[in-house]
Amino acid sequence: MNHVKVLLIALIIHTYLATTNANVNGCHSPLLKDCNCGRVYREQRTFFVVNCTNTGFHDTSMLEELPEETQWLVFTGNHVPILDSNVFGEDVVLNNLEVIDMTNNGIRDVRGKAFHRVMNVKRLILNHNNITISENDDENFHHPRVFSNFYNLEELHLTNAFADNTGAGLAEDLHDIFVNSNLTKLYKLHLEQNEIKNFKDESVFCDLPNLHDVYLGSNDIPNLNFNINCMKRLRYIDLEQNNITKFTQKDLDAFDRANQRHEDGLTLDLDGNPFRCDAAVKIFYGWLMKTKVHIRNVRTLQCQTPRYGRRFITNLTNYAEGKHARFSKALTILLVVLTIVFLSLVAAFAYIRKESMKNKLSPIFDSITRKVHYTHIESQDV
Repeated sequence: MNHVKVLLIALIIHTYLATTNANVNGCHSPLLKDCNCGRVYREQRTFFVVNCTNTGFHDTSMLEELPEETQWLVFTGNHVPILDSNVFGEDVVLNNLEVIDMTNNGIRDVRGKAFHRVMNVKRLILNHNNITISENDDENFHHPRVFSNFYNLEELHLTNAFADNTGAGLAEDLHDIFVNSNLTKLYKLHLEQNEIKNFKDESVFCDLPNLHDVYLGSNDIPNLNFNINCMKRLRYIDLEQNNITKFTQKDLDAFDRANQRHEDGLTLDLDGNPFRCDAAVKIFYGWLMKTKVHIRNVRTLQCQTPRYGRRFITNLTNYAEGKHARFSKALTILLVVLTIVFLSLVAAFAYIRKESMKNKLSPIFDSITRKVHYTHIESQDV
C-alpha cells in the first residue's frame, strides 16, 4: 500500500512539474515541454513562435498540441522520416499560422494531406531533407496534391530537400505537383542543390502565375530548358553554379522580353557556369554589353577552353575584348598591307606602260604649253 502511495505521489509530482514546465515555456502542453513558445521579434514584426529545434523528436504527435495563437513553427534538427496525414491533427484550427520551418529533419516521405487546414501559411520551408520521389504514385511526396491546402503560400523553400540521385525524377514530377496544388499566390520558389538536369515539361513553372523569383542554383541544368515567356511576373532567375556552356539567341531574346514585362526589369545570376570560349560566347558577351537585363557580377563571368585534357579558365570580358582587340589590330595591319600592295601595283603598271602613256599624254602637254605661251604674249601686248 505504501508503494502505491509513493508511486501515486511521484506521478502527481511528475505531472505537476511537466505541466509547470510547459506553462513556463509558454507552450501549455506537456508534449511540447522540450520546445520554447512565446513572442519573438522577427522580420520587423512580433510573432508567437513555437521553437522545437534539436529536441530529438521522432514523430510529429506533439504538433497536434500547438497553441492556437502559433504564428511561426520552427521544427528543425529532429529525426522524423515520415510526415503522416494531418500533421497538426484532424480537428485543429491554426488560423494564425504563417510560417512552417521543417528544415533538416531527415524527412523521406510526405504523405498525401500531410498539411491540413494551413490556409493562411505564407512560407513553407523543407530544406535539407531526404524526400524521395515515387514512380508508383503512392502516398509520399510524389502525390500531386501535396501542397493543395496552401492557398495563400507565397514562399516555398525546397533547397536540397530531396534524396540524392532523384534529380531526373524530381524534374519529371514538379510540373504535376505545381498544376495540382493551386499555388496561385506563390511568389518565391527555392529549388537549389537538387541535382536537376532537365524538366519533363518546359512549361513546368507556367502554372505559378504570381511567381517572381525562382532559385535554381547549384543544380546541373545545361541550358535554359524551361519556358520563361509564360512567367509574366518573373523578375529574378538564379542559375548560378549549373552546367550552362552557352545560350542561344532564342534564350537571349526571351530574357530581353522578360525584362520588358516586369516594371522592375529582370535580374539574372549566372556566376559559376562553364561557358565555353567560342563563337557563341562572343555573341553572349555582345548581348551582355547591350542588354538592359541586370546581370549580377557580370565582370567576373568566366569561360573555359578545353585543351590537352585540361580546362583553361579565362575572364569572359578579357577573352571577348582581347579577341576584339586582336581582331582590330589584325584588320588594321591587313588594310595597311593591302594599301601598300595596291600602290605598288599601280606604280608597276605605270612603269610598264610609260612609253604608251607618254605618246598619249605628249599632245596634251604640248597643247597646254602652247596655250600658256600665247596667253603670256597677249598679256605683254596689253
